[in-house]
Amino acid sequence: MAIRMLIADDHQVVRSGLESLLAGTEFKIVGQATNGDELLRMAEQSRPDIVLLDIRMPEKDGLDTLDQLRDRFPDIKVLILSNYDNPTYIARAITLGAGDYLLKGCTGEELIAALRSVAAGDTSRRSATLRRVAGVLRNAGVPVDDDVTLTVRENQVLRHLALGLSNKEIARSLTISIETVKEHVQNVLRKIDAVDRTQAAVWAVRRGLV
Repeated sequence: MAIRMLIADDHQVVRSGLESLLAGTEFKIVGQATNGDELLRMAEQSRPDIVLLDIRMPEKDGLDTLDQLRDRFPDIKVLILSNYDNPTYIARAITLGAGDYLLKGCTGEELIAALRSVAAGDTSRRSATLRRVAGVLRNAGVPVDDDVTLTVRENQVLRHLALGLSNKEIARSLTISIETVKEHVQNVLRKIDAVDRTQAAVWAVRRGLV
């Protein structure tokens, strides 16, 4: 059975290359978008099984698109294909529900294998790129610091914050309310004597938490 797929990438060369790569496989490309808004319109019309999504696109980037896509079409699987090995991008992609995150330097075989795993809902074969950041997000250990004692939840919030996630994204990842996230953020800032989220992120990085 064919797996219906949409591609979103603003570079024609990339889209053409993907089309050639997937020819003869079980993946049937039902549309190609150049930006997020176009992809969302196509998803409404074609209801694909899977979306191959770039990060940097004009008008609406891939992460904002992923956020809306998951809200409106939660059954559609998503694989991010990006040039950017950026922990913040990867953390946001995980939180927003991407099935995997591959770099554009991957081989054709790796991409096809990842698409098959994401389409099947198999999370055991996620890329090393995604697993590395996911491990940081899951880590609930309390930092060793004689002057600072954070609760397990505060430490989790700090790790998410240090990776650049918004309160909404942290709340979604940890399955808590935004109000609770705000309270934890304020407690973390007070305990580590940071004036804002940037200082807190620097504090976390210097202590090897992310």
